[in-house]
Amino acid sequence: MTTTTPSRRRRRAPTRIERVAGKAAALQKPRVILAGLLLLALTSVMLLDGYLRAEVGGDQRVRTGAGSGKVPDKVLDGGPVLTFRGGQATTVSVPDKTIALTFDDGPNPTWTPQVLAILKKYDIPATFFVVGSMVSRYPSIVADMVDAGNEVGIHTFTHVDLSYQSDARVNREMQQTQLALAGAAGITTTLFRAPYSSETDAIDNYSWPVYKKLGEDGYTSVFVDTDSDDWKRPGVSKIVKWATPDDGEGASVLFHDAGGERSQTIEALPKYIEKMRAKGYTFTTISGAVQKQEAADGGQAGGQTQGGPNGQPGGAGAGAGTSNLQAAHRTATGATLYEGKALIGAVAVAEWTVPVLSAGLLVVGVAVMGRFGLMLILARRHYRQRNRRRFSWGPPVRQPVSVIVPAYNEKECIANTLESLARSTHPIEIIVVDDGSTDGTSEIARTAARDLGMTNVRVIRQENAGKPAALNNGVRSAGHDIVVMMDGDTVFEPDTVRQLVQPFADPEVGAVAGNAKVGNRNTLIGAWQHIEYVMGFNLDRRMYDLLRCMPTIPGAIGAFRREAVLEVGGMSEDTLAEDTDITIAMHRAGRRVVYQEHARAWTEAPGSLKQLWSQRYRWSYGTMQALWKHRKSLTDKGPSGRFGRVGMPLVVIFQIVTPVFAPLIDVFTVYSMIFVDFRAALLAWLAVLAVQLLCAAYAFRLDREKYRYLLMMPLQQLAYRQMMYLVLIHSCITAMTGGRLRWQKLKRTGEVGTPAGAGR
Repeated sequence: MTTTTPSRRRRRAPTRIERVAGKAAALQKPRVILAGLLLLALTSVMLLDGYLRAEVGGDQRVRTGAGSGKVPDKVLDGGPVLTFRGGQATTVSVPDKTIALTFDDGPNPTWTPQVLAILKKYDIPATFFVVGSMVSRYPSIVADMVDAGNEVGIHTFTHVDLSYQSDARVNREMQQTQLALAGAAGITTTLFRAPYSSETDAIDNYSWPVYKKLGEDGYTSVFVDTDSDDWKRPGVSKIVKWATPDDGEGASVLFHDAGGERSQTIEALPKYIEKMRAKGYTFTTISGAVQKQEAADGGQAGGQTQGGPNGQPGGAGAGAGTSNLQAAHRTATGATLYEGKALIGAVAVAEWTVPVLSAGLLVVGVAVMGRFGLMLILARRHYRQRNRRRFSWGPPVRQPVSVIVPAYNEKECIANTLESLARSTHPIEIIVVDDGSTDGTSEIARTAARDLGMTNVRVIRQENAGKPAALNNGVRSAGHDIVVMMDGDTVFEPDTVRQLVQPFADPEVGAVAGNAKVGNRNTLIGAWQHIEYVMGFNLDRRMYDLLRCMPTIPGAIGAFRREAVLEVGGMSEDTLAEDTDITIAMHRAGRRVVYQEHARAWTEAPGSLKQLWSQRYRWSYGTMQALWKHRKSLTDKGPSGRFGRVGMPLVVIFQIVTPVFAPLIDVFTVYSMIFVDFRAALLAWLAVLAVQLLCAAYAFRLDREKYRYLLMMPLQQLAYRQMMYLVLIHSCITAMTGGRLRWQKLKRTGEVGTPAGAGR
């Protein structure tokens, strides 16, 4: 055993990564929080969209057959307009030969503009009882409605039967609709019509307290005298007939501008207006009808001058439909106006975001399924090609190779690593590069080599400079043309090195990726990572090998032509993923990179979620750095261009873009299970899981692994995968904010011993 120790020299200057390490560390927690907030924001947007569509908080119950013994007779027998002036219930009828034309359930982007066009053509106003969720989705229609001199009233926010709801829910339905009106048209209103209501004689003991409460808050409840029943789509002639009052009586007449297909309403409305005008009727708003009736009764004009909703000051009313600001309308000011605009803005974001995300998820889903199919096809082809009897890389490679083991505080593992290399069936020299360890790693390595009788081991100590520098030191010190790189916590099988170097019989091959396996797989986290390694890494590598665009040679097991490494400038410190960086550099130098499945290495995977997060965060961020560094390969020619136009898009799409969307798939699934269709959503999720299980089972078959670990896969999808997605989002945020990371040493236990002890 030969030991080389560099002479004492002036301490090196910190690397670029180390110079900003303190700043980066300080930024980690905020970025984790930001990643969580991003997912929370997207979830909130989805819930808002579901609420607007009554998928969240919707209540389809409609009360029928209830008694009315607690409702005053004068209300049951009164007119269609109910107020509570001075705390006393008062009803108002529509004057004779007068039609208060009302529309429910809008606005609707298809039918409401057509209704407004007809009203404009005949120069008549109407009162629209709008649903707050629809107002927030189509605010411009409401603005046009009000600007044209029409009146608006509240029809709740989500079209629920308020008799079933708590006082808090009733208040929320009203207040949210007021905010929507404030944001859409700059107004609030005192008019209210309950969903599923009709004439006043239909008020029951359950709805009466709701009307009383709203009356105390300053609202005027509006019912109907005549119902067109246009929602039944009975035909144009029947709609006109049913909407016609008897014997010249005035009426509050109900039509619908939303809530279904309204072509018959659009066709019937002009005929109805012409018919009623021919009978001598005039058209007005609800406020106009009240003012007209009170004037006829000798009452005070502007009959809705009592306080507005929630104590808002009343205002003098204009004539029937003659003012843009109707008597029932109040100008929204202050917090109400700004909160309303904020609501409209939030809804606009949800209305744009959710469909885009839905379309994006559909594309992602198709792409992922396509990738699974491609992986299975190419993996099978790769396996059959590389395992047929006549396959050969060329003449057997028998010359000695150099095995480089970078080590930093690896006292728990380094002896096991050397013991596994002592059993190698291929001639090797071993170079252990101790990167400034403080735990006696170099001494342990020397002792282990001496105890094992190994004379082919050199231990090189250097001041702490990072893993890339340690590897470069090892490459420079290597005495052979082929160098094998492995981690200090990894153990090789006896035949690993021999299998790993055989592809170098092909002069085109510049680097070889080995088959890294999880040794500590007996824990839950270890089992999850075992599935990931076999399916997510090795199955991918088979595909990338055939496509000649391998993105990463794992740091745990990889081999290179020494001259090729020196040709590209060695292992770079520019990124945290030096293995991905050097692999892409090999492609750009025109070297072929292949995967050797029979060269197996056993590595110790992180044993805790914190350690796992740290490792995967570095991997994800380092991969992004490497892709950005080599972005010019997109326009290169030859092997470099092949990687840039085939490998790089695949990595970006399937290792960055689709995983970023993946949490939303799960959020959509949970959302759909709870609010839409539980069975359909569950079946869809199970179908995707079945496809993944199929791919994983095939990967396990190719690697000759035990299938029992696949029992962990459903739980992996629910827990482990979510963590990986948050790590990736965290990495994306770090990249976008320009942050940097330093190499983070993981805690090792040394539980992965010799390959014989790393049982499957």
